[in-house]
Amino acid sequence: MKTISSSPDLPTAPSRRNFLKNGLSTLALSALIAQDSRANPAAEWQPPTGQPHFAPKAKSVIWLFMNGGVSHMESFDPKPELTKYAGKSISETPHADVQNPEKLKLARVTVINDANGQQRNKIYPLQVGFREYGQAGIEMSDWVPHMGSVVDDLAIIRSMYTTDDNHGAQTQFHSGRHMLDGEYPTLGGWVHYGLGSLNDNLPQFISMGKREYWNAKDGHYLGPAHDAIPIRVDPANPLDFGKPAKNISAREQQIGFDLVGKLNQLKAEEYPNDAALSARIKAYELAYRMQTSVPETLDLNRETQATQNLYGIDDPATKDFGLQMLAARRFVERGVRFIQVQHGAGGAGVWDAHGGLKANHSKNFQAVDKPIAGLIKDLKQRGLLESTLVVFASEFGRTPGTQGADGRDHHIYGFSVWMAGGGLKGGIVHGVTDEIGFHAVENRHYVTDIHATIMQQLGLDSRRLEIPGRKRLDIDHGKVISEIVA
Repeated sequence: MKTISSSPDLPTAPSRRNFLKNGLSTLALSALIAQDSRANPAAEWQPPTGQPHFAPKAKSVIWLFMNGGVSHMESFDPKPELTKYAGKSISETPHADVQNPEKLKLARVTVINDANGQQRNKIYPLQVGFREYGQAGIEMSDWVPHMGSVVDDLAIIRSMYTTDDNHGAQTQFHSGRHMLDGEYPTLGGWVHYGLGSLNDNLPQFISMGKREYWNAKDGHYLGPAHDAIPIRVDPANPLDFGKPAKNISAREQQIGFDLVGKLNQLKAEEYPNDAALSARIKAYELAYRMQTSVPETLDLNRETQATQNLYGIDDPATKDFGLQMLAARRFVERGVRFIQVQHGAGGAGVWDAHGGLKANHSKNFQAVDKPIAGLIKDLKQRGLLESTLVVFASEFGRTPGTQGADGRDHHIYGFSVWMAGGGLKGGIVHGVTDEIGFHAVENRHYVTDIHATIMQQLGLDSRRLEIPGRKRLDIDHGKVISEIVA
């Protein structure tokens, strides 16, 4: 059977290309590729049906990623022992055993010696106070009072680890693989590949915030159809090429669209069993609808002033991230499946506090704390939190020892992530790091355990998504953190 993509006797209509130039955006092209990849009758391997493998507890994911490496000790895992032994080398404390080579099998060794063999990496005291929050009485930093106010909705995992000690760990956290292993699909790419649409007027996988070149793609061997669509919180210009390149009226654009539709329909009648052609027609129609639905979603002025204030949009310090959080809620409300938000890109990422940690983290938490808490509260009051998984993550933590005068280095042996909603327990802490926050010592979890938990809540079995010739390692699948599942 011939298809449009392979038949030399079926010319491409010039008006179709013109239509693409005059209004179809990256959204349209990605949707087109996605539909084609699902509808190739000649393929030996048929992609998923778009249905969950078992009953899901969640429908959508909001993935909040802090680029650069958030200090777990100054956020969700306070360690008063750091202040107690401040200025001492690790070997001078009761915790000298954390340097045991058997415990330091990964790449970076935090202990640094001077020319005389003396440690010059000293214990660095906590840079902020902490207290108990919520009915659960969970200790968290004074830099996150707003997130503290919703701690009874959070499941905090304090025992994460990873293996990439540089900022390629951003890629590793998203894909589960060290960036030197090659390019592998991200969690968002797999979810997009495995599940169907919740709203035919909007993209199902979007990204907000700047992504660095090493973490700019998602689909990889699944194909570019499964890359996130980059969105700006600007209804007048939400994405590149999202509006006509020339000044044409809506009526003129409709005429062009109708013409392409008629040409496609003629071919559909000639080739009634051509699934690829049918998919193309649907993709063009979807892209046309997106030109209206995306700007409408991003028209945040439709929200009440009280709602905008909840996200901190009235404060210059929180406005930018608050706009993204409110947009994320509106996208979820309209059925977008996976929303990926990157905070603080540019080089390694703004959370990368090798020096000036106190100034760095206090400023960054001020920017994100209230908007994130506002998102949790808003989702909950609208009845959306139970079907939406919210994740707060960073590529690694930061060292208990000082770097320079007032910073902390990258730290891969133990750090924190939290999750909320989507059928998970709230007000709990899972996993433990040692007294100075060096190693995850109880219920250790590699980053793909987060992926596995999310996939389960969405009703997906990652092994049933495997592609012949692309069999994944067991660690790629991860293990569900069953202790935090309600």
